[in-house]
Amino acid sequence: MSDPKSSYGEPVEEPTPVDDVVGRAHEGLAEAEAARRESAADETVAPASDAEVQAAPAAPAEPDPWDSPEAASLTTESTPAAASDSVVYDKPAVTAYDTPAESAAAAPVVTASDPVAETVVVSPATPQPIFVQAPEAPNPRGNRAAAGAIGLVAALTFAVLYFGVWLGLTALAGDVTADNVGTVALGGLGSFVLWVPVVVFFLAFWLLGAIINRGRWGQWVVFGLLVGVASWAGYLLGQLFQEQFWMLTASEGAQLMTDNMLAPLAIAAFIIGRELTIWFGSWAAARGRRVTELNVEAQREYERTLEAGPQLVRQ
Repeated sequence: MSDPKSSYGEPVEEPTPVDDVVGRAHEGLAEAEAARRESAADETVAPASDAEVQAAPAAPAEPDPWDSPEAASLTTESTPAAASDSVVYDKPAVTAYDTPAESAAAAPVVTASDPVAETVVVSPATPQPIFVQAPEAPNPRGNRAAAGAIGLVAALTFAVLYFGVWLGLTALAGDVTADNVGTVALGGLGSFVLWVPVVVFFLAFWLLGAIINRGRWGQWVVFGLLVGVASWAGYLLGQLFQEQFWMLTASEGAQLMTDNMLAPLAIAAFIIGRELTIWFGSWAAARGRRVTELNVEAQREYERTLEAGPQLVRQ
């Protein structure tokens, strides 16, 4: 591609006489324009006075180049070569890439009436996070409630055995016969000496079960002595309620305790409370061992669940 400053468009043919006339007309116009500018400059530099203006002769008017016969011939006559041309260029043609402005003007312009294709931008699907609740650690099960239930059964057993011993001791003393056995039994069932030791035994057994919880049977055997002592103290407390201790003096209350410390029913309460704690304690210990196994299995299942992580279930 040639330099746009050195060549303009495609090569043209030899200028015809009409082209020559046009060139001379343009030269005349350029000379007239230059003379007009020089006269304007002279008037600006040295303005003439009114006398000089009146004395100066009027300058002859410059002939119009278009009034010349050559220019008139352009509109009336044309050569065969000029007749074939529909347009006369007064400046050389240039290519479409001569200037940036012309290249920008050549760009297509989209109007409001032209259809415009709509572009739909589809964003990639963003994966949504799935929140999974972490499994909760299993709460270790205890054996305290079971020990209380077992202690209730043991207390009922204590009441039956203790009432049988009391009825037997009363019969040995000669206070019970075949005629009054029912009356004596009903009187014994309503006495504090019978029920206070039973209640104290139950509370002592349940407290020991709460302390041992899931402990072994050996702990029930050793600490069962404390339950036996509590049962013995329950007998003495029942004697105080039976004799209405709020109506006794301090010395009378102390004498009552001294007389009943080694009473047959006091010793029976100690023995029965001690033995029942051993045997029913074995039941509570077995149940505590089972609870321990369940806790270990639940902990293992929890650890396996954590190691496996969350699982996606498809429905």
